[in-house]
Amino acid sequence: MKILLTGAAGFIGFHLAKKFLKEKIQVYAIDNLNNYYDVRIKKQRIKILKRLAKENKTLFKFYKFDISKKENFKKFDKIKLNTIVNLAAQAGVRYSLINPHSYIDSNILGFLNILELARKKRKTTLIYASTSSVYGGSTDIPFNERNNAVHPLQLYAATKRSNELMAHSYSYLYGINTIGLRFFTVYGPWSRPDMSLYTFAKNIMQNKPIKIFNNGDHIRDFTYVDDIVFSIFRLTKISKFREYKIEKTIKTSDPSSSSAPFEVYNIGNDRPTKLMYYINLIEKGLGKKAKKKYLSFQKGDIKNTHANVKKLIKKIKYKPSTSIELGVKSFCEWFLDHYKKFK
Repeated sequence: MKILLTGAAGFIGFHLAKKFLKEKIQVYAIDNLNNYYDVRIKKQRIKILKRLAKENKTLFKFYKFDISKKENFKKFDKIKLNTIVNLAAQAGVRYSLINPHSYIDSNILGFLNILELARKKRKTTLIYASTSSVYGGSTDIPFNERNNAVHPLQLYAATKRSNELMAHSYSYLYGINTIGLRFFTVYGPWSRPDMSLYTFAKNIMQNKPIKIFNNGDHIRDFTYVDDIVFSIFRLTKISKFREYKIEKTIKTSDPSSSSAPFEVYNIGNDRPTKLMYYINLIEKGLGKKAKKKYLSFQKGDIKNTHANVKKLIKKIKYKPSTSIELGVKSFCEWFLDHYKKFK
């Protein structure tokens, strides 16, 4: 089995590549190693993946390039791929308020190039990352894939919702199997330094105050990275290519699906956690109390998230279920062992 994985040096991409290599699946990995956050972390992840591939005697071929440049994909013209997993994207909700153009380049132009590659490969399934942020400020909780996701609150979410719409059009026009995954606040070891868990932990250890927006009145459906990885792995194993005949009309009341070979799934824990309890778990895991700075609600943020994952469970026969207590404990153990290397 051959997988093309973009964003392989990223947080989720790294963990997913590890899973593929342990299962002896060949991985063609792409990442541009940009400087959105400390490149040393990304290089360390790739180093670990190369070592793991060698240990498992499995192909891991790494390509350093930007997916927004379509000419970079010519090197895959003669490689037969079973699945394309696109995790490459300009991440970060708040950064989209500062540097919006990077989101268009990576998340729109880059995704178009991924779709074009899938079109050329034809009998290849495309699995791509979306986000729970597409639900915007919806109060229809828990979020269900049937909900209309038409009012994103930031550009990041708008680009991800655009990805879903682009995928649907390619599925309908060209019969490409596409699967969009709406991630709900993924966390765990090797997470990005700009994510709340890493930021909180680092500031606590450095005796700096942690910023708590909306005075801590947030609720999040935190999803442990291993649950995300296993869900994607299951999808790559069971989502076989299916022939599709183009229909003149699409009759459906469900905005997440249609007669085209197109699907969207929530991936969450289905166990929302209050932010202050989350912070208490971090303090417990680090053995140190945080200095807290309470701030007002930040524009573009979402107050509460909660994933309805019934559709995913029915598809893959697996429920993401790692408890927040166990997940945060695992992160803190990793953090205490690693964070000094990346100060």
